[in-house]
Amino acid sequence: TCSLVRSPKGFPKLKNDTFLRAARGEETEHTPVWCMRQAGRYLPEFRETRASQDFFATCRSPKLCCELTLQPLRRFPLDAAIIFSDILVVPQALGMEVVMVPGKGPTFTEPLKEVEDLLKLRQKVDVTAELGYVFQAITLTRHSLEGKVPLIGFSGAPWTLMSYMIEGGGSTTMAKAKSWLYRHPEASHRLLRLLADVIIDYLVGQVAAGAQALQLFESHAGHLGPELFQDFALPYIQDIAQAVKSKLKEEALPLVPMIIFAKDAHYALRDLAHAGYEVVGLDWTIRPQEARAQIGKDVTLQGNLDPCALYAPKEKIGELVKKMLESFGTQRYIANLGHGLYPDMNPEHVGAFVEAVHTHSRHINKH
Repeated sequence: TCSLVRSPKGFPKLKNDTFLRAARGEETEHTPVWCMRQAGRYLPEFRETRASQDFFATCRSPKLCCELTLQPLRRFPLDAAIIFSDILVVPQALGMEVVMVPGKGPTFTEPLKEVEDLLKLRQKVDVTAELGYVFQAITLTRHSLEGKVPLIGFSGAPWTLMSYMIEGGGSTTMAKAKSWLYRHPEASHRLLRLLADVIIDYLVGQVAAGAQALQLFESHAGHLGPELFQDFALPYIQDIAQAVKSKLKEEALPLVPMIIFAKDAHYALRDLAHAGYEVVGLDWTIRPQEARAQIGKDVTLQGNLDPCALYAPKEKIGELVKKMLESFGTQRYIANLGHGLYPDMNPEHVGAFVEAVHTHSRHINKH
């Protein structure tokens, strides 16, 4: 239960640290597994909890975020929890209005159109004032987890957030946002820098609140090619890792493992391997052996079963998981999907996925 506990100190002792050990490259008895969007609409209890509430109102309720984060852990023996929130809370902290439109998704009431619109954004953000509700949710959830598994915090990466702020929502081409990169490179860098600075403070604040690992989502990397990624995404991804780590040291906070997940960035795996993250997350379009060859032995890989594989019969899911484990190897590896769970997925199939990872990885480790 998520009863409000205010003291960030005195967290319960962690009982299952398999995920953290794998992230750091230590040996594990089984391959740890969690799923992106594991707290989600595929669970009837999630739909019930969320039914009466506006989406972002839910994000601003520490008690509800805690409940939604714990729901999948009551059903499945996952090796990590990820805090229920949304990447678009960062643009909200900059003063932009975002609403969740049923059937359409997140929508900005006034997207950025002209370079002058950057002046409307808060230039200095006090993350505790603007995003303190996320920190409260993390602290509350960390207590309520009772040390069962580690808690992951996260943020969207600068380019992905910038693209939403300009497009005003989802887009198949990101043409408006990309046109900024070509027409207004200086203004684009100003916006990306502003976002990166907020993200750095936000991630450090999450660790101070109790997050035990951090994931950065560059969900729209696939809209950039190698050159644009090199200029407008990678420098900020690198800077965030470096700055978060140095601030954690300065503030005597735990140095938590960091994960970079850049969807469809198969062209940038070598760069991501050297970007300062302990873990590189992979989408399902990448062959495990090729990723391992490009990324090397010093970084943990996370991924990358096609989410749609969970529509297959349970036996088939088991076969696909076994093949995935054999391709990645069971060490320096965290099993996950290549993107998030979809709302119409059968929870039993999610359970079959989690169970298959544990069973097959234990078997491979023994032999």
